[in-house]
Amino acid sequence: MRQHSLVLVSAAVLLAACSSTSPDGEAGHTPPPLTSGASSGTGTGSGAPGSKGPGEPRTLAGDLKVPWAVAFLPGGDALVTERDTARLVRVTPSGRKTTVGRVPGVDAQGEGGLLGVAVSPAHTADHLIFLYYTAASDNRVVRATYDGRLGKPEPIVTGIPKGAIHNGGRLAFGPDKMLYITTGETGEGGKSQDKGSLGGKILRVTPDGKPAPGNPFGSRVWTYGHRNVQGLAWDDKGRMYATEFGQDRFDEINLIQKGRNYGWPEVEGVGHRKGFTDPLLTWTTDEASPSGLAYADGSLWAAALRGSRLWQIPLDNGKAGRPIARFQDEYGRLRAAVKAPDGSLWVTTSNQDGRGDPAPDDDRILTLKPG
Repeated sequence: MRQHSLVLVSAAVLLAACSSTSPDGEAGHTPPPLTSGASSGTGTGSGAPGSKGPGEPRTLAGDLKVPWAVAFLPGGDALVTERDTARLVRVTPSGRKTTVGRVPGVDAQGEGGLLGVAVSPAHTADHLIFLYYTAASDNRVVRATYDGRLGKPEPIVTGIPKGAIHNGGRLAFGPDKMLYITTGETGEGGKSQDKGSLGGKILRVTPDGKPAPGNPFGSRVWTYGHRNVQGLAWDDKGRMYATEFGQDRFDEINLIQKGRNYGWPEVEGVGHRKGFTDPLLTWTTDEASPSGLAYADGSLWAAALRGSRLWQIPLDNGKAGRPIARFQDEYGRLRAAVKAPDGSLWVTTSNQDGRGDPAPDDDRILTLKPG
């Protein structure tokens, strides 16, 4: 069993991880040795003693091109975005694929393109979906009707900074029915600490894109001091978690709380500095580059790009247990992780993004039972 560097943060039994200096956390130097060890394992029978393991993944659908995000319609079908092609694809629970169309105005360069997708909580009545994409001048969020056909997208949030790297892009509706938007700082760290910039933030807006009631600064900003948030999830108590790429030392999962400053670029990883919120856990660069995040069966599930594994992080009342590496190096780079209506996990590969080693049927959607 391979041992992984790990730091436990006393306040929340929280752990440490890392990322790198290049796009998607693809390279970097090794940080100083840390303490203890995380569990590494594959399949159903490995991991920490007594841990509940997932079932073996199976391929639900293949021959996709950088599937970036997955969101479920009320009937159980999913909408899947392809970053580089700007295609929106509908996938059934049996794996049948139908191209809905190409989203107009997408400028797919570097890490930008067609990124996040979210389905309105009131979709049966309003038929709305929401998309995050890189346009010619900015990153933006649009909404459109979808009732089997994709309607004309309407911009609701514009002016999010764009760049070749660090475009954020995750969309998700929270338990409060508000839309949460993750943004990156496009390689310019000062944007993260500037509350007047939409870069390096988690935004919280109403379904029409306005600042949500109760936001801490009277703007769309919910939290700041982020480098490049890539995943969002809520546990069964409504606590919010996010994955984030670090730079030279630590990738992170953060417990997200209203108005908090998560430190970038002043702090990377655990800083114990007044005014900044330390991460829930961190990893070393070769272990993570965490992207999509899901909550299921008492654990967080983080898809790792450079780490080429699915991380299971058991939770106990908001405290993180020791992470367990699942399916390490079996499927290559993993991008999205989403809980399906039937309780299974859908996980996408990202081996066609120029940094992976594609298998003949990549990119794929994998499905598995979390426990």
